[in-house]
Amino acid sequence: MSENTPANGKTPVDFWFDPLCPWAWMTSRWMLEVEKVRDVEVRWHVMSLAVLNEDKLDELPEEYRDMLANQAWGPVRVVVAAQQLHGDDVVGPLYTALGTRFHNNGEGPTPEAVAAALKDVGLPAGLAEYAGKDTYDTELRASHKEGIDKVGQEVGTPVIAVPGADGEQVAFFGPVVTPAPKGEEAAKLWDGTLLVASIPGFYEIKRTRTQGPIFD
Repeated sequence: MSENTPANGKTPVDFWFDPLCPWAWMTSRWMLEVEKVRDVEVRWHVMSLAVLNEDKLDELPEEYRDMLANQAWGPVRVVVAAQQLHGDDVVGPLYTALGTRFHNNGEGPTPEAVAAALKDVGLPAGLAEYAGKDTYDTELRASHKEGIDKVGQEVGTPVIAVPGADGEQVAFFGPVVTPAPKGEEAAKLWDGTLLVASIPGFYEIKRTRTQGPIFD
């Protein structure tokens, strides 16, 4: 599925996200900048922090467990329902609407914010009802598995995958950035990320985060 080249000839960039994650949101805004300066096309897919962590809840802080139980399932279920009922093309715009309200506007992942995001992109209000239903959990788990299988279980969201030189996908977690680079800085980070990710045996560059997400 993900390896197919778009009809427009642009390089496909598959991006897995959970709308709840502010760091995935930052990376996604960077990817939209990359689309402006490199010949790529982002294809949006869901993954789930709730699914990712369901087998290790006992190891997590109580506050994070509560967040997963009470907030994590709803938004991603709504996105999957929208995709299943209205097609892949609605995923990116709906993610933008949700993320803008959750993160930039500070509304958080509330039912009211989800309902408003659906209205923002012209999707039926009834989709909000899927937040509390497992109707499309099979599809949600399949999308999550497709992304996480490319990088392994010890990462989070986002996951990005691009075609490699040998035709196989090169996938990685991140990059984690704040604020989202723009213009030539976005291009430089993209080129550098692809360079290191393409090296066999390369696994990780990391440093301590000294500030939280800057939504601009």
